[in-house]
Amino acid sequence: MSRSIKVLIALCVLLGAAAAGVVALNLRGEETITDAPADFTSTPQLVERGRYLALAGNCAGCHTTRGGAAYAGGRGIDTPFGTVYASNLTPDDATGLGRWSASAFWRAMHHGRSRDGRLLYPAFPYPSFTRVTRDDSDAIYAYLRSLPPAARPNSPTRLRFPYDTQAALAVWRAVSFKPGSFVADAAKPAEWNRGAYLVEGLGHCIACHGSRNVLGAVEETRGLAGGSMPVDDWLAPSLTAPREAGVQDWPVQDVIALLHTGTSLRGSVMGPMAEVVWRSTQHLSPADVAAIAAYLKALPVDASAPRAVTARRDAAVMARGGRIYDQRCAYCHGDQGEGAPGAYPALAGNRAVQMASPANLIQAVRHGGFLPATAGNPRPFGMPPFGHVLDDDDVAAVLSYIRGSWGNDADAVSLRQTARR
Repeated sequence: MSRSIKVLIALCVLLGAAAAGVVALNLRGEETITDAPADFTSTPQLVERGRYLALAGNCAGCHTTRGGAAYAGGRGIDTPFGTVYASNLTPDDATGLGRWSASAFWRAMHHGRSRDGRLLYPAFPYPSFTRVTRDDSDAIYAYLRSLPPAARPNSPTRLRFPYDTQAALAVWRAVSFKPGSFVADAAKPAEWNRGAYLVEGLGHCIACHGSRNVLGAVEETRGLAGGSMPVDDWLAPSLTAPREAGVQDWPVQDVIALLHTGTSLRGSVMGPMAEVVWRSTQHLSPADVAAIAAYLKALPVDASAPRAVTARRDAAVMARGGRIYDQRCAYCHGDQGEGAPGAYPALAGNRAVQMASPANLIQAVRHGGFLPATAGNPRPFGMPPFGHVLDDDDVAAVLSYIRGSWGNDADAVSLRQTARR
């Protein structure tokens, strides 16, 4: 036998062993599904509990299109690898969950596998939902089966090769996903554990507030240290850094107010987080919001988050930015960036203004900044968009002025930063 044939055989054996390993890792912990939809018994109480849990998980945020039937899917979720479309969760037999059993639904939540055996893309955040209990999964299933069926076929994904293949997804899962469960910390109070369960599981907060590696997998070891949302051009700031979005030094009532109403004495939400408050957290019980607040306040403080680096101010840019600010911004935010309590946020000393990345500021100036309308704040003040009247140079200039005035000492915003958004 020649040397080349021996090498080829060895390579085939290695590839076969690797493939077997990938298959085994993708099947670990799974059970054979033997039940049918008719085997599941629901009650009005279980349906109501499931409705609440679906709100906690913000399921409608992805599975409902604007103007479409609730939970009928179709919303595109843009990723750096292409677009994944949310599926139909209504109990339609042909296009939804009508033929799914409770165990099949649980397998999707816990293992990321569809009823027909296909591996699901992690745009559906099963890396977080794997922590959801079987009882809660069954309650959500009961609620979804109570919805009116909507005959809406699922849209095929639009991912680039090889990300659109089951083989590539299987390799990704073997490397990046392991089914798990939530384990309460006996050393922590019940309120903290409830908050941890909601934040780490149903709330899937790390999906936005966590960093990702080159394969798109969340780096769970870094926790809620902040993450870029490259397709949407927003930054989900760190929840562990007090100079970004950490609330460790906030009064607990301010954290609760922010999650329940979208605004508090210490700050407000906008962008993607405004939708989370509108669709999800405003509907949670006071006890659950307090539990989330307790968990967030107890997060370890990260003092290593990037700081804005003070740069030499360009006098011409500052003068141009000052003129734009006087014309467009001062009426609401004040001549000295002092804002108006309860209406317009102060810009002087505002940590969102002084973050190392100006991504969210650029988005707010260009597209506007809108708080969610909530029961606790039904008529929020909003900031209109200026992208139609300010060009990239203007946006860079006015933000450089704001980040370098009234005691603010953050680095200037460059044309390169505004041109890319």
